This record gives sequence, structure tokens and C-alpha cells, in this order.
Amino acid sequence: MKTFKITLLFLLMTVFSFGQISTQEKNALIALYNSTSGASWQTVWDLKTPPHTWYGVEVVGDKVVSLNLDANKLKGTLPNELGDLVHLQHLSLFRNAISGNIPASIGKLSALKEINLAFNQLKGPIPVELTDLTALESLQLFMNELTGRIPQTIGNLANLKTLELYNNSLIGSIPTSLENLTNLQTLVISSNSLSGKLPSDLSQLKKLKTLSVFDNQLLGAIPSSIGDLANLEELVLANNGFYGELPSEMEKLSKLKTLLIGNNSFKGELAELQKKFPKLVEFDSQNGNNGGVLVSLDTED
Repeated sequence: MKTFKITLLFLLMTVFSFGQISTQEKNALIALYNSTSGASWQTVWDLKTPPHTWYGVEVVGDKVVSLNLDANKLKGTLPNELGDLVHLQHLSLFRNAISGNIPASIGKLSALKEINLAFNQLKGPIPVELTDLTALESLQLFMNELTGRIPQTIGNLANLKTLELYNNSLIGSIPTSLENLTNLQTLVISSNSLSGKLPSDLSQLKKLKTLSVFDNQLLGAIPSSIGDLANLEELVLANNGFYGELPSEMEKLSKLKTLLIGNNSFKGELAELQKKFPKLVEFDSQNGNNGGVLVSLDTED
């Protein structure tokens, strides 16, 4: 009987303790709720109930590991307490009306693998602290109002597979440290105000499938190292100030399905270009600014 009572007590303790996160994590969630008008969310939290029952909150082993509040009508700013969710692996607040800066405290979330803050109204720079999150595999900050430069230390994110920063107001050159992101598959930094040249050595990005720098202020020749991106399926260079001849090494891009290079100042003949990429389903080289510039791959002497 004594053994039975002890077993029963242990089971009851297990049941009541399940989902009981730390006070620090609970307070961080409440701070987010209060700073983003939680009472007006599409699906609100009942703060009188355990946090593991709250919409979008995933608790494993008494730790908050995932927070997904996509399209939930969050409005307001991100609190500094967000950095207290130290066990968080996935953070997605996509398509809300969050404004203000991304707090530097987000750099404390060392377990994060995914950040999606896209389609909000975030302002200010991308905090350099983000580049301390070396476990990060996906960083999506597109469709915001971010300013400043892409952090030079972005190359620290060695596990990054997806980097999407398009439709912001980012300035400056593309950091050369991007060349260190050897696991990168998607790089989309279109529709900003980036300037300067493409990094000269892209040869390490062998897993890259999508490279889009559309609608910036980039210039210069396309580096021959682009021919080493053997898995590239989508290359979008349009609406920039690139010039010269496309490097002949591009002929090695046998998987290319999309090639958009219009509104630049490339030289050469257009007629044979499409034939060099038999898998192309989308191609454009038209220049709306000066009546069309014919382009081709350069040929070796």
C-alpha cells in the first residue's frame, strides 16, 4: 500500500508539473503579449491558464521551444524580454503589424534555428547580435522597413540555409563574409538600396539554388566564380547597374530555370543565350530604360 501511494504521488506530481515553464520564460511571454496588444490578437491567450495551453506556444520538457504567432494581429513592439526565451528553437511572427526595432536581446537565443519576422513594420538596423546565433538555419526578415547595412559578421551563421532580406531599405555593399555560408540554398536580398559589386568569390556557395539581387544599385561585372554554383536554379540580376559581358563560366549552370538580367548594361548578342540553358522556363534580358541591351556570354579568345 505504501509503495502504491508513493507511485500515485509521483504520477500526480508529474501531471501537475507538465508544462510548467520557468518564471523567466513565462514573464517573457507575458511581456510579448502586453507589448503587442495581446487583448486584440485574433487568438488571445488566457493568462490564467498554463502557458503550454497558449496558442502558438510549444513546450517540451518544461521549456518553450517554439513560438508561432503568424497572422495573429500582433501590433506594437518586440520587448527586450524576448531574449529570455533561452530555449527557443523556432520563432515565427510572420504577417503581423509589429513595429519598432528588433531587440538586440534576440542574440541571447542561442538555440534558435529559425527566425521569421517577415511582413511586419520593423524599422532600424538588423542587430549585429543576430549573427551570434550560430545554430540558425533560416533568417527571414523580408517586407519590413529595415535600414542600415547587412552586418559584416553575417558569415558567422555557418548553418544558414535561407537568408531572405528583400523589400527593405538596406544600404551599403554585400558583405564578403557571405562567401562563408557554405550551406546556403536561398539568398534573396532584392528590392533594397544595396550598392557596390557582387562578392568576387562565390565558389563556396555550392548548395545555392536561388540568388536574387533584383532592384538594387549594384554594379560591375559578374564574377566568373558564379559558374561554380552548380545547383543554381534561379538567378535574378535585373534592375541594377551591372555591365560588361556575362562570364563564359555561366554555361556550367546546367540546372538554371530562371534567368532575369534585364535593365543592366550587359554587352553582346542575345540570340544564342537561351539555347545555352536548356532547362530555362523564365528568361528576360530586356532593358526598359534604353530600348534593350543585347547580352551574351563572353567567349574566350
